Amino acid sequence: MPFTLKNLKGDLDDVGANFDGAPDLEFRLATQALELEQSGLGYQRIPPNYRFPYGHTHKEQEEVYLVLRGSGRMKLDDEIVDLHQWDAVRVAAGTWRGYEAGPEGLEIIVIGAPNLGENPRGDVEGKRDWWTD
Repeated sequence: MPFTLKNLKGDLDDVGANFDGAPDLEFRLATQALELEQSGLGYQRIPPNYRFPYGHTHKEQEEVYLVLRGSGRMKLDDEIVDLHQWDAVRVAAGTWRGYEAGPEGLEIIVIGAPNLGENPRGDVEGKRDWWTD
């Protein structure tokens, strides 16, 4: 079939609880559900004033973070940038990244390429509490 249609909220499981963080953290992975071959896609909703508990970097995957709603901040290696609705941030492979929501929360779409295949964890290194003040 030349297309795949899924509803990110209705068809995908919320795996936010897997990140051992805020109970209302929402995290939905769409790559497999959409049968993506060349890229990856995810949706995240970070509760107000909450910092995602893990920072991470990729060996090969480039990512784009698109802010759908809300605001926040993102730490990219040693630099911190403000995020606002409709901002898009490209993050190169090898760059450490983490993010936190502002007072109204933060909703983002994350697009990655290339697709990480059968072993997505092989490309990523993560650290809990990577971003500390």
